[in-house]
Amino acid sequence: MTPFARDLGDTGAPFVWDTDRRAVIRAELDALFFHLYGISRDDTAYILDTFNVTRDNDVKAYGEYRTKNLVLAEYDRMAAEGLTDYRSALTPPPGQGPRHS
Repeated sequence: MTPFARDLGDTGAPFVWDTDRRAVIRAELDALFFHLYGISRDDTAYILDTFNVTRDNDVKAYGEYRTKNLVLAEYDRMAAEGLTDYRSALTPPPGQGPRHS
């Protein structure tokens, strides 16, 4: 990936692979798409419940359906803040770290 990053003008060190951070970024994106398509919270929860493999893997790994919980938490935050005012809760925000030192 380094040559590709260089082609895009990114001269920094590679990003650190952080599974938890990536889960939050995916949840933010999923929640945003549900909002953009006008899908209600109840329907969002129902749709997420249809992903049996994801649910089963989450329960096995985390003891809860983490993906659904993260998506609904971001969905609620977006609803409360409004899509134009919503900002990622991650520090640094997506696309800006974390990187190796």
